[in-house]
Amino acid sequence: QVQLVESGGGLVQAGGSLRLSCAASGRTFSSYYMGWFRQAPGKEREFGAAISGGGSSTYYADSVKGRFTISRDNAKNTVYLQMNSLKPEDTAVYYCNAAQTRAGVVAGSGYWGQGTQVTVSS
Repeated sequence: QVQLVESGGGLVQAGGSLRLSCAASGRTFSSYYMGWFRQAPGKEREFGAAISGGGSSTYYADSVKGRFTISRDNAKNTVYLQMNSLKPEDTAVYYCNAAQTRAGVVAGSGYWGQGTQVTVSS
């Protein structure tokens, strides 16, 4: 029902910034909560941020709060993750998720993209 494609990953120096994008298929994009997760080598997949369908409500994990910002452009069927003050521990594959509720996003339910690699060097 929903196909998600992440982009924008790459290699960046510590302290730098990246903006990730997640493009969604379909015409019901605005009805979904959207979220970003990451999975570092040897670690479990970790929730990072979520945003409501209309973009008015956001929710962040403590690990990224104050550094990362989630936003969306429903006219473009796209959700973004602006990542500032990047640290080497932010190195991970970043995944986009779509679910019907915030709880569903945080729990990792719903649809997933294939991920985009973010590498932060010292």
